[in-house]
Amino acid sequence: MLAGPGSGKTRVLTHRIAYLISDLGVNPYNILAVTFTNKAAKEMNTRVEALLGGRPRGLTLGTFHSICARLLRQEAEHLPVNQNFVIYDSDDQISIVRQAMKDLNIDEKMHRAGGVHASISAAKNELALPEDMAINSYRDEVVARVYQRYQQTLLANNAMDFDDLLLWTAHLLDTNPEVRKKYAQRYEHILVDEFQDTNQAQYSLLKHLASEHRNIYVVGDTDQSIYRWRGADYRNVLRFEEDYPDAQVILLEQNYRSTQRILDAAMAVIDRNPHRTRKHLFTDRGAGTKVLYQQTLNEQETGKFIVDTIASMVVEGARTGDFAVMYRTNAQSRLIEEAFLHANLPYKLVGAQRFYGRREIKDVLSYLRLVFNPNDEVSLNRVINVPTRRIGIKSQATLRTIALQNRTTPGALLMHMGTNPEDPMFAPISSPTAQAMANFGRKLAAWVELAQSAVEPLQLMDRVLTDVDYHGYLMADGPDDEAQDRWDNVQELRRLAAEYAGKTLPEFLENIALVSDQDTIDESAEVPTLLTLHAAKGLEFGTVFITGLNDGVLPHQRALDDPEEMEEERRLFYVGITRAKNQLILVHNMYRSNYGYSEGTLPSRFLDDLPDELIEGGNQTRLEHPNRPDRWENPRQRSAPVIQPQFTPGMNVLHPTWGEGMVLNSRIQDDDELVDIFFQDVGLKKVMAAFANLQPLPKASRQ
Repeated sequence: MLAGPGSGKTRVLTHRIAYLISDLGVNPYNILAVTFTNKAAKEMNTRVEALLGGRPRGLTLGTFHSICARLLRQEAEHLPVNQNFVIYDSDDQISIVRQAMKDLNIDEKMHRAGGVHASISAAKNELALPEDMAINSYRDEVVARVYQRYQQTLLANNAMDFDDLLLWTAHLLDTNPEVRKKYAQRYEHILVDEFQDTNQAQYSLLKHLASEHRNIYVVGDTDQSIYRWRGADYRNVLRFEEDYPDAQVILLEQNYRSTQRILDAAMAVIDRNPHRTRKHLFTDRGAGTKVLYQQTLNEQETGKFIVDTIASMVVEGARTGDFAVMYRTNAQSRLIEEAFLHANLPYKLVGAQRFYGRREIKDVLSYLRLVFNPNDEVSLNRVINVPTRRIGIKSQATLRTIALQNRTTPGALLMHMGTNPEDPMFAPISSPTAQAMANFGRKLAAWVELAQSAVEPLQLMDRVLTDVDYHGYLMADGPDDEAQDRWDNVQELRRLAAEYAGKTLPEFLENIALVSDQDTIDESAEVPTLLTLHAAKGLEFGTVFITGLNDGVLPHQRALDDPEEMEEERRLFYVGITRAKNQLILVHNMYRSNYGYSEGTLPSRFLDDLPDELIEGGNQTRLEHPNRPDRWENPRQRSAPVIQPQFTPGMNVLHPTWGEGMVLNSRIQDDDELVDIFFQDVGLKKVMAAFANLQPLPKASRQ
């Protein structure tokens, strides 16, 4: 099903599940339905239950990661971890990469931990283990070495990262015919939502699961594939048609969300992309208002314009919860947030890290993860001295050394120390520190025993909080507003744990570990939503602002010399446009701050794709406002300046990222100079001179 935005693809998928069960008599136990976010899975579950009058017993419906985690726990005997493995979040993963780089004497100033981890993640999404990685440069060698140590650390801690859940499932199904047949025979019908977002690992495991019955139904839209940076590959849609040549392809083109002018604007943007099946989006909602194009002087005025526009529309009867402000990068939200705060207008900012990334939340969750899996050294390192127990870094290193010498883990060693503090092996640890470690080990052993008695997550959490006096720890420096806010956050985590009454600690921890940005949206809050375009997919709002429509921002700077990146940037803009139901407002700021200086910007080239008959605003809109000088002409209507080539073949230039290179060719294209340059380290690159910040090298450097 190639489904356009707002075409009811979730409705189609859930009705198919209900039809299979109620009309065709398929046992729910034999149906697998997968999607990408907990929010989407919850919505699908709710709809299926409404259609069938209750929860179908045995149906497997959830996210890729949650279903894989469940399968891996059931088949742990075939894995290098046991069924109590923990799932490390993003911060933990970066922490392990940093430690691995430190162990391997790799300078993080030369190789950023976040970038190395991104390369490891990309390799896993391509089903590549450390030994499978192609080594074409020194950096590749560094990544492979760190990947090897990173994976060893995960296994030693009985842990997996997000990518491992997919990697190990795909690997298990590929290498173990018995397990593959077990699940492939069980799932007679497989249904997949948002198929364009699958990566190579997900596509591989789906093929294995569908290998027996070949009843696989996928819904997706290549035009909404915007997660290339995390491994998603829209070409899986093409692979699907190649692997299943007898598959039926159906287009869903009727849109139930947006007005026709919004859809026409979206099609005008996306039709410029090649290698796609064109869809003609139509709606019964009428033409609607034109798309408003607004220029502002700078980012500060953009924020004021947004706030003023929302305020005036609310006065006219609009609901405050109907507005969304979208932008390309998280950093763009700061000045917009300041405008909301200055106007005393409440808002919500989409992003899991606002809550789950807080220090106190990570502390409590680390305690619970350690109780669930005492081998989890990352969680142990976080909490062993929180609240302070006078167990310093050197003592922790000594504990780790003793554990390695005795072929155990620091967590298991602490629990042993709790009951055998006089064991000679602990002689290298000073007496006061050993006593503190033994006390902590006894508490840990008691918590583990309590957890094994199937106590509910909230009861266990309260026991831990009481035993370590976490409230007293937060209030130690005085019950100020910050301390109270932190304790309020802990109370919110307790409320979340209370929702898991009758469920297990692993379920609670797993759902939190797999939370996404969209899962943190408070849909009950009637306030405007601020979010990135990436976080907007799957959502809809009455009025949508898309800000920062400047070349170098959207499309992003790195896409200017990469055709595939540019195609994805266009898809990202398309996704943003199609979130709007009634009104779309596009904002370009003429100047932006760059380290204290104001520099001019060019409007996004994507704006040129929008037909004039769909747009209102620009120069005309600015003239309607008082006190605006004549310089506020519409840049889209300006005549382009005559550009002469600056860079000639044979010239040596300096690029801020790629270093020195030699110009091979130069030509004028799209009102800019396109330059072909050969760089010694990265090879041939095509760059737009206006954005590449190229510096001609003096003649002395060229000799």
